[in-house]
Amino acid sequence: MAAPRLTEAAAQWLRWDKNIKTSEIVKQLVAEENAGELQKCFGSRMEFGTAGLRAAMGPGISQMNDLTIIQTTQGFCRYLEKNFSDLKKRGVVIGFDARAHPSSGSSSKRFARLAATTFISQGIPVYLFSNITPTPFVPYTITHLKLSAGIMITASHNPKQDNGYKVYWENGAQITSPHDKGISQTIEENQEPWPQAWDDSLIDSSLLLHDPYVTINKDYFKDIQKHCFHRNINKETKLKFVHTSVHGVGHEFVQSAFKAFDFKPPLAVAEQKDPDPEFPTVKYPNPEEGKGVLTLSFALAEKEGAGIILANDPDADRLLVAEKQESGEWKVFSGNELGALLGWWIFTCWKNQNQDPTAIKDVYMLSSTVSSKILRAIALKEGFHFEETLTGFKWMGNRAKQLTDQEKTVLFAFEEAIGYMCSPVVLDKDGVSAAVITAEMSSWLATKNLSLSQQLKAIYDEYGYHITKASYFICHDPKTIKELFENLRNYDGKNTYPKSCGKFKVSGVRDLTTGYDSSQPDQKAVLPTSKSSQMITFTFANGGVATMRTSGTEPKIKYYAELCAPPGHGDPDQLKKELDELVSAIEEYFFQPEKNKLQPKTE
Repeated sequence: MAAPRLTEAAAQWLRWDKNIKTSEIVKQLVAEENAGELQKCFGSRMEFGTAGLRAAMGPGISQMNDLTIIQTTQGFCRYLEKNFSDLKKRGVVIGFDARAHPSSGSSSKRFARLAATTFISQGIPVYLFSNITPTPFVPYTITHLKLSAGIMITASHNPKQDNGYKVYWENGAQITSPHDKGISQTIEENQEPWPQAWDDSLIDSSLLLHDPYVTINKDYFKDIQKHCFHRNINKETKLKFVHTSVHGVGHEFVQSAFKAFDFKPPLAVAEQKDPDPEFPTVKYPNPEEGKGVLTLSFALAEKEGAGIILANDPDADRLLVAEKQESGEWKVFSGNELGALLGWWIFTCWKNQNQDPTAIKDVYMLSSTVSSKILRAIALKEGFHFEETLTGFKWMGNRAKQLTDQEKTVLFAFEEAIGYMCSPVVLDKDGVSAAVITAEMSSWLATKNLSLSQQLKAIYDEYGYHITKASYFICHDPKTIKELFENLRNYDGKNTYPKSCGKFKVSGVRDLTTGYDSSQPDQKAVLPTSKSSQMITFTFANGGVATMRTSGTEPKIKYYAELCAPPGHGDPDQLKKELDELVSAIEEYFFQPEKNKLQPKTE
């Protein structure tokens, strides 16, 4: 027997939902008194956070569907009206990926049209892309056309049943708090669909509907050409590149980027180049999961004699790179390794263009606090500024905008989760520009008979070895996760953190959930703190740093560990061995996977 609260929520839902498929599913669940499924659909409303929404597609307030998209957009619309007196003049942009969920009649395109309908019904101009686009096109369009906000309908690299609703502010960066709280509040206040909410046919004849597809496709590629410095080398290069868009949106846009840089088109993995919401050739459509996603890319590269593979995630905001080594093996670069290479390359190109020695005092690079500190080492030696932010591009995008407004130059920002901002025209990660800039870097290095791997070693030789290792455990029980972190905060009695981890001595602790930092004179953390997510960083006496944190979008507890050696010190093999031992100790003593029933990452 379903709880009265659930049957009431379902009855209310049926009064409002005009999608035949989702309302039929709910009617059936009510008739069958299917308490488990009703709980799944109506247990609690999806939480609107700084990353917007992300959940499975299906009926009910807990999932992504036509009605929850209408309710969310109504709330977002009212919030924007409160914040922008000129909203009706400026308008918003809406983009979408290729996701679809036939059983609930859901698709990213359908969601985008319903969102557009909400705004247009209130007299607000909408720039709705007529076709799929990469996520970075939305933040680009906001700043390029000076709009008030943007929405991207995508679940990025999540499993196929998921979808998401990602929100950007007028500065072209993802929203930060307290906007998420404000939007949540206005969603609560605007749940009943407005009179024209379901009538998406009305937008097609509306003068408020604009299609930015052609303009943005032209202007974006013109803008990223500012980062093309070796056109002649690109034209002549003998290097062959394989590109996969992993059944997502990236194919056409990476082809255009290569053209903009005067490259021959990259070889596309035929089975994966066209958008397919079923992602039939991969277990997870996430290049971060490593070699499994690249199986078809390796096969094509071997067949065609290509030396470099460029892989985008399905919404093309991330990039994974692999290179064939002299041994015949493939090296898949971690996000930190490619971050080191791109940081070095973009700085080198900047230095060649800027002969004025005083210019460097206004140059900045950023990375998130769980990413490698390699940019810090390069900055120290070369004389530019390096800043770290909290995890996630929303922090780097907003900080980059603040710096740009102060007439500073932000050359590059990256996070270890294969996200790179190589051009300030997009204040978010962008896998399209990163792919073509990586191709130019590779081609230039080839003229010096250097591979990416060899250049990476040269960077470490010059600026010091930075060896990193990151992984995660899966845990579906929020209570267990909370207890695991509370245990670390009360390790040797109340309010005491661990003093050691196996044989490794802890020399410092920073807890961004509580705001504690043992290294600061007042013991208060410098970076912003958030009670709603767990994040603790341990510094070890051997120079190691490790962060444990919860994920905002997945049931994972992640960890990131790094050992840094000063330039000219340290044998990389010895450092790797020591890092492996440190990571094993962290897993055993801090995670306690058996006791906490944690599932390790599977390859």
